[in-house]
Amino acid sequence: PLADHRMTGRQLPQQQFDRRVVEGPLGHSVWLLAWPTMVQNIIGGLQGVVDQVLVGNYVGHIGNAAIGVSMQIFILVIVFVASIFTGMAVLVARFAGAGDADKVNRSVYQAFIVAIGLSLGVLAPLGYWAAPALLNAINATPDVQVEALPYIRIMFVFSFGMLSFFMFSGAVRAAGDAKTPMRLGILMTGLNVIFSVVLISGFGPIPAFGTRGAAMGSVLASGITSLIFIWLLFSNRLVIRFSRTMAYRPDWQIIRQLFRFGLPAGFQGIVMNLGGLLMLRFIGALPFSAQAQGVYSVGYTQLFSLITWTSHGLLGAATVMAGQNLGAGHPDRVVRSTHISASLGLGLAGLVGTAFIFIPEPLLALFGMTEGTVVTLGRELLRYLAISGLFVTVAMTYTGALQGTGDTRGPFYISIVSQLIVPVGLCTVLQAIRGLESTDIWLAIVLGHMTRCLLSILRFRQGHWRRIAVDIGSA
Repeated sequence: PLADHRMTGRQLPQQQFDRRVVEGPLGHSVWLLAWPTMVQNIIGGLQGVVDQVLVGNYVGHIGNAAIGVSMQIFILVIVFVASIFTGMAVLVARFAGAGDADKVNRSVYQAFIVAIGLSLGVLAPLGYWAAPALLNAINATPDVQVEALPYIRIMFVFSFGMLSFFMFSGAVRAAGDAKTPMRLGILMTGLNVIFSVVLISGFGPIPAFGTRGAAMGSVLASGITSLIFIWLLFSNRLVIRFSRTMAYRPDWQIIRQLFRFGLPAGFQGIVMNLGGLLMLRFIGALPFSAQAQGVYSVGYTQLFSLITWTSHGLLGAATVMAGQNLGAGHPDRVVRSTHISASLGLGLAGLVGTAFIFIPEPLLALFGMTEGTVVTLGRELLRYLAISGLFVTVAMTYTGALQGTGDTRGPFYISIVSQLIVPVGLCTVLQAIRGLESTDIWLAIVLGHMTRCLLSILRFRQGHWRRIAVDIGSA
C-alpha cells in the first residue's frame, strides 16, 4: 500500500503507513489514534500542573496568575506561527491516505523550514520586545507583571524547541503513528518535571529561580526532546523520514498549500486566544482581581485541561480519520468516525465534570488555593466548567474532522462568533449596564462553548468538506 520513496542515488526503505485507519473497524481505528494522544496530553499537561503547584506553594497565587496570563499571551502569539502545522497535517493525512510517501515527506520537511524561519526570525525578537505592552493590555497588576515578564520573555526567545516538537508530533500522528509522539511527550514531561523541581525551588548549589524557573524548565525539556525527534526523522526509524539530500531551499508550491489550509487555522487560534485574553481583561476589572486571575489560571487553564486533554486526543483522531479516509476515497467513514469520536468525548467530559461538582476543594488545594475568597471563586468557576466541558469536547471533535478534510475556514468563522461575539459581547453589555460579577464571566464562557458546539455540527453536516481538493504536484 505504500509507494517506495526514491531518493537520489539509492533507494531507502521506509516504514509503511498503518492501513487500519482507512480499512479497519471504525471504533478500533479511532481508539488506536486517540488513546496515545490522550495519554500524551494528560502526561504532558502535568508539566503545567507541576509548575503551577510548585509556583503556587513557593511564590503564591501571584505566581499562579503570572504563569496564567503569560501562557495566554504566549499561546495567542505562537498560534499564528504554528498555523502551518494545521496545513501540514491536512497535506500529510490526505497523502498518507492515498499512500504517497514522497509527498508526505516533502510536506513535513517544508513545514520544518518555514517553522525555523518564523520562530527564530519573527517570534523570538518580537515576543521579547512586545512582552511588557502585552501584559499591560490585559490589565495584569504590577506585582503579577514583575513575575510574568521574565517568564514570558524566556518562553518567546527559546520557543523553537516547543514549536518543532509539536510540529513533528502532529506530522507523525497525521501519518497514522500516534505512539511515537506519546513516547517522546512522556520523555519531555519527565525532563520538565525534573528541571522545574530543581529550578523553581532550588537544589543544592542551584539557586531558586521561582516563576522564571518554570519557563527555564519548559524550554530545556522541549529543546532536548526536539533534537531527539529530528535525529529519529533522519535515522529512517519513523513513518516520515528526512534525508541529507533534501534541498534547503523553500518549495513555494508546498508552502502555498501549507498556508492555504494553515492560515485560517492560525486566525482561528488567534481569535480563540484573543477571546481568552479579553476575558482576562474583564476578570482584571473585578474586585479581588489578582485572586480571580489566579483562579481562572488554575481552573480554566489547568483543571479544565482534564477535559481538553482528552478532547484534543479525539480531535487529533478525528483529524487523521477524516483526512486519510477522504484521501482514500471513503467519505462515509469520515462521517461515522466523527460521530464515534464525539460520543467518546461526551462520556469522558461527563466523568471529569462530576469531579468538578463534587470535589472542587481538594482539586483547588493541589495548587495551594485554600484561602476563603480564592476557594469561593474556584468552586463557582468549576461548576460552570462542568457544564461547559460537555459542549467543548463535541465542538473540538467536529472541528478536528473539518480541519482534517481541509475545511479550515469554517472553524475560523465559528470561532469569531463563539469566542468573541458571544462571550465578549455579553460581558461588555453587562459591564456597561450594571457592572460585572464573576458569575457573568463564567456564564459567558459556557455560552461561547455551547455556540461553538452547535455551529460546528451544522457546518460538518453541510458537507462542503467533501469537495475540497489537495495536491502539491510532483517532486
